[in-house]
Amino acid sequence: MKTKLIGVLVFLNFHLLFAQNSRLPAYPLITHDPYFSIWSTTDNLTESPTKHWTGAEHSLIGMIEVDGTVYHFLGKNGDNYETIIPAGDELNYEAAYTETYPGDNWMSPDLNDSQWKKGIAPFGNNPTMSKTQWNTRDIWMRRKFILNDLNAQALYLKLNHDDDVEVYLNGEVVYKVKGWTNKYIYVPISDIAKSKLKTGENLLAIHVINNVGGAILDAGIVEKIIPKENPKQQTAIQNSVKVNATQTIYNFTCGKVDLTLTFTSPLLINDLSVLARPVSYINATMKATDNLLHDVRIYLGASTDIATNTPSQEVQATKYSANGLAILKAGTTSQNILKLKGDDVRIDWGYMYVAVPKTNVLQSFAKSADISEAFKYIPGNNLGGKHLMLNTLVNIGKVGSTAKEQLFLIGYDDIQSIQYFHTNLSPWWRLDKGATIEGQLARAYKDYAVIIKKCEAINRMIYNDAFKAGGEQYAKLCELAYRQSIAAHKLVKSPTGELLFLSKENFSNGSINTVDVTYPSAPLFLAYNPDLLKGMLNGIFYYSESGNWTKPFAAHDLGTYPLANGQTYGEDMPVEECGNMIVLTAAIARIEGNALYAKKHWKTLSIWADYLSKEGLDPALQLCTDDFAGHLARNANLSMKAIVALGGYAQMAEQLGEKQTALKYRNITKNMASKWMEMATDGDHYSLTFNDKGTWSQKYNLVWDKLLKMNLFPKEVYEKEVAYYLTKQNAFGLPLDSRKTYTKSDWIIWTSVLASRPEDFKAIAEPMYKYATQTISRVPISDWHETTTGKMVGFQARSVVGGYFMKVLENKLKGK
Repeated sequence: MKTKLIGVLVFLNFHLLFAQNSRLPAYPLITHDPYFSIWSTTDNLTESPTKHWTGAEHSLIGMIEVDGTVYHFLGKNGDNYETIIPAGDELNYEAAYTETYPGDNWMSPDLNDSQWKKGIAPFGNNPTMSKTQWNTRDIWMRRKFILNDLNAQALYLKLNHDDDVEVYLNGEVVYKVKGWTNKYIYVPISDIAKSKLKTGENLLAIHVINNVGGAILDAGIVEKIIPKENPKQQTAIQNSVKVNATQTIYNFTCGKVDLTLTFTSPLLINDLSVLARPVSYINATMKATDNLLHDVRIYLGASTDIATNTPSQEVQATKYSANGLAILKAGTTSQNILKLKGDDVRIDWGYMYVAVPKTNVLQSFAKSADISEAFKYIPGNNLGGKHLMLNTLVNIGKVGSTAKEQLFLIGYDDIQSIQYFHTNLSPWWRLDKGATIEGQLARAYKDYAVIIKKCEAINRMIYNDAFKAGGEQYAKLCELAYRQSIAAHKLVKSPTGELLFLSKENFSNGSINTVDVTYPSAPLFLAYNPDLLKGMLNGIFYYSESGNWTKPFAAHDLGTYPLANGQTYGEDMPVEECGNMIVLTAAIARIEGNALYAKKHWKTLSIWADYLSKEGLDPALQLCTDDFAGHLARNANLSMKAIVALGGYAQMAEQLGEKQTALKYRNITKNMASKWMEMATDGDHYSLTFNDKGTWSQKYNLVWDKLLKMNLFPKEVYEKEVAYYLTKQNAFGLPLDSRKTYTKSDWIIWTSVLASRPEDFKAIAEPMYKYATQTISRVPISDWHETTTGKMVGFQARSVVGGYFMKVLENKLKGK
């Protein structure tokens, strides 16, 4: 393995040496699907706890002991709390409440609240989260509780509120704020408020105002646990971090031992059996730097929070062995499979696994994330509780100038992954009869050397293709996007045997299989595996062709992840989604050289094409994929999408031998393109809408006219728009349009491909590299940011960064 690692470094040469001195918004460690996704959000691996893409702590801890001195190299202890008064996520407590103004002394312990209503917390208007429905503007809650002692030191209010809140403890104000969290926060209780506590009965009184949208109220009291310090523990010196398509590689100095830590999530886009296997590798390579022998032990801890939605959920951990591996397993005791849905949520069913070869290993459990005793063995084969740590300690023995390795496997079995029109679907890897997670772990271990070679080949392919297409900085953007885009999907098979590759709309409402998320994501999958793009379209086609969706245009989504039972988004996007589906089907036909996939869905495509021919040229007031920017009528870019979609439909008709249909739609699109230029012209550019002159927008949909060689728009349209864009750039890129200074980085890359000159492409695209390496928003890269500051506006960890591969796709389509 030492030789292989050297080979990786030789291949990556200068571009990885450059990468170690740059920074990324976040560093992918474990990336498989929207639930099994762990990241580091700081440049040094020990500066912060590792996290799920939502920001919830999914803690991995790594330490190495060299000659009795412990060096910490992975993760950080997060804040840990012990419950004093449980919140509603732990206990459905009863409290008095009213939605009518109760008077100025509502927070007083002396108030008689016997006439108030009684309800079970949490209170709110979300049926899946709330035990008591609250649908008015205001709620006042009074919760009485008993304290038997006052020995707790660092007390915190555990609070979830939406919107404005004021909190009192025995009449003393604890917290007031305007705004909302919609998740639990921990607010320190001041000494003054703490002094009001007494043995016996106490009162927590809260008022929340719901100004708009969601409403929630829940609260408890916890004590912050201060971890023990280990005087023998030091922090390893991090020398470098390098990111390629499938791996994140760190190097550390740990006293007299050099440690290389490689996280590999083998998302092989051309090998679905490996891509779907829910197992990542953490490989530690250790070598003495002084040619002497050193006693080495290495520790990996994994929090059971990885298998919960919140740390307050009860888990059960077990220890066993199978197929030559020592295994730790943990999951919630409730196991409510496919019951939880939404955006800012994590999986709380199925089981996480940590596995290593059985030789010289001790595995155990701890009751908290306190790692001060990590190198001490704790006996026991089972442990129940909350917020546990799974400990794996390996005695490496003597380490000298010859490198030694230790491999850890991290896996997750979600049992059932997706509900698809009310049928629960198992993960792809379970399609093999008799498949078990133990078998997957064993296969992953056995095939490690082969898998790493395949990962290295993918790394080379992704980097080299992107470098050839757009240069060094563009190649780095593609490397950053690769794992994020793939891991925002789940691979399953439908009841009728069709491949489904279903996205989650991360932090943009949690929808599953959103068509206008598939559309920007598509270039990565068109370039390297069109079958996966078909898997992103199949469900939408089925929705219409099954009769479940009867409108003459494509649906927006299939539901709320992971429940794909039908559209849940509140408004249709008729021109947007019809255009997206037709364009992407046409792109598949071009990349594959035939229209067989289109033929399968020709009736549906024809209905959508007819709709666009009537409604697409001058769109009525409606949303498009950039729905955050609001409704627009007469949207020039949306009109262009309809035109190129119909151009693609004409091309597919030609491929299928439908000459008259092809001729009809070629004439329609030529006429539409001519009218578009007349309506959108605005001097030295083309406007945002047909009726609002003095405006502008990125016409990123035009890229398909170029890539699919439709030739609907003359060269002057491209040149005029690109020249104008170059006058509108800010420090962190080109704004989406003239209404705001924010942008979408995926669309910027698409827009950059409109340029005919390499220097213009780079001028538009390379500010995205600046954004990626300088943003202060430390999350899996957001595709929606401010061009003036480089700060994210919203969205993160979304699949749409697959759109960064548009320049690569252009190269691959040349000659087809």
